[in-house]
Amino acid sequence: METMPRPRPPHLIREVSRHGTVSWVVRVGHGPRVYLRAAYGSAEFEAEYHAAIRGEPVSGPRKAGAGTFEWLWNLYRASPAWRELSAATHKQRENIVRPILESHGGAPVSYFNRKSIVASRDKRADTPSQANNFLDAMRSLFAWAVEAEHVAEDPTKATARNN
Repeated sequence: METMPRPRPPHLIREVSRHGTVSWVVRVGHGPRVYLRAAYGSAEFEAEYHAAIRGEPVSGPRKAGAGTFEWLWNLYRASPAWRELSAATHKQRENIVRPILESHGGAPVSYFNRKSIVASRDKRADTPSQANNFLDAMRSLFAWAVEAEHVAEDPTKATARNN
């Protein structure tokens, strides 16, 4: 005997990006879309869902711990070096760094050494422009971080670009 799947709760929408990323969104009527962060089916997901239905904030802004990659990225985005970049460069670099923040945002900055930078670049080897853009974003971040004395050494210094 096959079991029937449970129906989705009201106002919950499953969105799939062109890259296959699944997002869960709550939208009551024509109101604003509220994106849920927690894993589908977890207790945190249920709490976020019910808060969104009631019109309450889903969760407060996440504060990055000092010494983490997310902390360093937030400092960089508040710096004059970031403000000198164009809006297009801001958007491009934020799109490059977003997945890194999701997977390694809480990692200590020391995790990002030459080996991890090269591995991340090589992971993008099928699209050389993506690999180069990743390297450019990380280079500018760590060059600023060395100058601002947040890190002692730039892990991107001797890393070559893909051609």
